[in-house]
Amino acid sequence: MAQVKEKKKKSRFSAAQKKEILADFKLGWVSRYISLIGRKEVLTGKAKFGIFGDGKEIPQIAMAKQFQNGDFRSGYYRDQTFMLAIGGITPQQLFAQLYAHTDLEAEPNSGGRQMNSHFATRLVDNEGNWITQTESKNTASDISPTAGQMARLLGLAQASKVYRNEEALKAKDWEKFSKNGNEIAFGTIGDASTSEGVFWETINAGGVLQVPMVVSVWDDGYGISVAKKYQTTKESISDVLSGFQRTDEQDGYEILKVRAWDYTGLIETYEKAAKIAREEHVPVLIHVTEVTQPQGHSTSGSHERYKPEERLKWEEEYCCLAKFREWILKNKISDEETLSKLESEAHDEVNDAKNRAWKAFTDPIKKEKKKVIKLINTLRDESGVEEVGKYAQKIKNYPNAIRKDILGAARKALVATAGTESAARNEVLEYIKESEAENRERYSSHLYSETPKSPLNIEEIKPQYDEDAKRVDGRLVIRDNFDALFKKYPNTLIFGEDSGQLGDVNKGLEGMQEKYGEIRISDTGIREATILGQGIGMAMRGLRPIAEIQYLDYLLYCFQGISDDLATLRYRTRGGQASPLIVRTRGHRLEGIWHSGSPMGMILGGARGVHLCVPRNLTEAAGFYNTLLQGDDPAIIIEPLNGYRLKEDMPSNLGEFTTPLGVPEIVEEGSDITIVSYGSTFNIAHKVVHELSDHDISAELIDVRTLMPFDLDHVIGKSVEKTNRLLVVDEDVPGGASAYILNKVLQEQSGYFKLDSAPKCLSANNHRPAYASDGDYFSKPNAEDIFETVYGMMSEVNPDKYPPIY
Repeated sequence: MAQVKEKKKKSRFSAAQKKEILADFKLGWVSRYISLIGRKEVLTGKAKFGIFGDGKEIPQIAMAKQFQNGDFRSGYYRDQTFMLAIGGITPQQLFAQLYAHTDLEAEPNSGGRQMNSHFATRLVDNEGNWITQTESKNTASDISPTAGQMARLLGLAQASKVYRNEEALKAKDWEKFSKNGNEIAFGTIGDASTSEGVFWETINAGGVLQVPMVVSVWDDGYGISVAKKYQTTKESISDVLSGFQRTDEQDGYEILKVRAWDYTGLIETYEKAAKIAREEHVPVLIHVTEVTQPQGHSTSGSHERYKPEERLKWEEEYCCLAKFREWILKNKISDEETLSKLESEAHDEVNDAKNRAWKAFTDPIKKEKKKVIKLINTLRDESGVEEVGKYAQKIKNYPNAIRKDILGAARKALVATAGTESAARNEVLEYIKESEAENRERYSSHLYSETPKSPLNIEEIKPQYDEDAKRVDGRLVIRDNFDALFKKYPNTLIFGEDSGQLGDVNKGLEGMQEKYGEIRISDTGIREATILGQGIGMAMRGLRPIAEIQYLDYLLYCFQGISDDLATLRYRTRGGQASPLIVRTRGHRLEGIWHSGSPMGMILGGARGVHLCVPRNLTEAAGFYNTLLQGDDPAIIIEPLNGYRLKEDMPSNLGEFTTPLGVPEIVEEGSDITIVSYGSTFNIAHKVVHELSDHDISAELIDVRTLMPFDLDHVIGKSVEKTNRLLVVDEDVPGGASAYILNKVLQEQSGYFKLDSAPKCLSANNHRPAYASDGDYFSKPNAEDIFETVYGMMSEVNPDKYPPIY
């Protein structure tokens, strides 16, 4: 009897699907070898530090399949596979970043300024123009602080909602930023980092706002060495957040759970998540469980120190690449030989990328090293100082010498030949000058905008007044100026606690929500960190947000985001990204411990990269908004809290007049002493000037107006040259803003050499201001303090004319 041939079972995967699966397999191994080889580069001393994304390859490949042009990523330092999958980075660029290559062509993420696995796409060009975002896959520049990426994620997602629902932004001009708000903001975070408050604040705000964001939580069971039983209630972030799950009756999140090694499950999960977020504008949280981390947290240590043996064995068995291999073989998509070949090819490609990156990084340094050795040896021969030769020999014997070693040798050679003259010494000196200039560009450029759009380039336009200008409360000046700005700039919006229906606590936005709608003038919850994050993210997507932090003291709730994200964004991308957010707040002289802080020293120390505007009245404040909305830098504007009910003339050119940055104003001219102040304390000093005049003391009173930037034309230094005396008055604690001002005037402006008397600072006491008017009087500089300090300084000079008071 003839045998019946068994019919060959048809594969459920098409040829195209098989090809895609094998490409994913190879990409996963390319990423894994980057992690493995990258760690060796650190341990052999070729790189300083390494942190990698091994163990998360398959989930990130699945996520990348749903990432479209126009979408944004706000992630962290584990996302290398995702960046490879979307074409956002190459293996060679990853190694260039590991080596800290400062050439932007080689390392476009940060120009060597950030450690490896901190990613960014270029969003602005050298002229400060936005690059079309809807034609690229975008990633906001990463920061290391745990969960810090979450606040910004909220704003990136909210921008899509604004573009979808605001009619004024439907015009063609805005198509470079959005296509009907269809863009998703993808966020990634480690499971342990969900313990941070900013994560919870973002999740809550995202659910309230109903914005299109997809948050992936990579759950590998640990936060460095700390197991998740110490991190998360119930040891499951999805279980804890289950109350956020949307229902037919209530908005909320779609919460999904999937295992990190389940290839088909991951693809289906991310496809579902993206569809919900993109079409419905519903936020989605994906809890990716059973993630492994094969090499531990970073090159700083080994996970064998804290993971038990059974966990290590489990991680080896459940590695997503190993499971993916098993699945491919089980489903007969390919064979062992093909997979081994793909893995081998991946290894060779990564090794080749590493070698090319190392060569590109070291060749210019070797060239510079060779040049300096020759210069130093010539200097030795011409000067006859044999000691000089040892500096050349030292860097010659050091195979991995870097620029600090090379420049350091040249500088030491100059010290050794001090007092001598020769052509060779001049050449060494010229090299040092050139090197320092080049390295300033490499490491110190782009703290602020260096484009034509910098707010420093905005010309001053004085407020104009009609002959019959009304005398009104200061709040009306700021309110009507906002009205003019909202008409002028359709992409400007403002939000904060009580900003919308109430029109802010001081009525500076009275009637604006009714006039411009809830999208542009909106209330938020009590959540300063994510108010700031909304602003950062939306500003990165072409909107001009004004984030209102109700009181200056409350800035502490969001200061981590200001300092680590907003202030460093342009710098850490070497000019490649910008977030021209304006933070609106109010402060100074309010009575009581909790609403009267003036932490200017903290802001000055932690927010370099953000302009700091400290107007004395609401007209000056309005001028700052008018200036900054024409520029491309972030700023903080501190409106004087006791100015809303004080009378000011109403300008006729609302929305047009500008207050310049870095240009102090001489409000009263004088010849005996220069008094420098800002904000509400300036107004107290202003009243004292006339009293001083009654005692034959001519005081020149200068309003700083902005602390960052500070007096770019040295107006104060020129005043001190005239008066030869200086008093700095502010309401920060001693050694805060007044010390900063003193450093600027005495050192940068050479004020020390122009003084005939010791300079003095008059600041608040070390404690927070006590409650009520007496508390303010005895806690911060008052009119009598200012008068007596100035009088005392004049008494030291001429005690006969100014006999001591006490």
